Amino acid sequence: MNPSVFDVARYILEKRSDMTAMKLQKLVYYAQCWSLVWDERPLFDERIEAWMNGPVCPALYRIHRGKFKVGIDDIEGDSDRLDDEAKATIDAVLDFYADRSAQWLSDLSHLEDPWKKARERAKVAPAENSDEIITCADMHEYYCGIRPADDHRANA
Repeated sequence: MNPSVFDVARYILEKRSDMTAMKLQKLVYYAQCWSLVWDERPLFDERIEAWMNGPVCPALYRIHRGKFKVGIDDIEGDSDRLDDEAKATIDAVLDFYADRSAQWLSDLSHLEDPWKKARERAKVAPAENSDEIITCADMHEYYCGIRPADDHRANA
């Protein structure tokens, strides 16, 4: 059984401390994407949807709804459920993405095919919300195409 999105979120917060809810959502998304490429498996089973402000995991959203910042005490996950491969992937994602702003990460996700394809399937306008799933297949296909030449763990 895969770890949960809460285990992944907890690990991110343990590594990087409090952050905005939007930023946490985007980091969880990118961790899922790169796990599909580098480790050939999903990090967690919870769905990610193509919301107006980018990819959002509704299960995680329910925990931080109404909060601007999310701290470690807000997430009841267990980072020990992540194996070394998962932690290496998340560390590499954090090395690249974590110093970016939440808005930068949201804007980036809007330029990328997985979010755009889900929005197209849902036939929603830019200012409309959607509960369309961003599929693991779409994430894998897109991010394989921009896969870095070197192994992610070399920099983790």
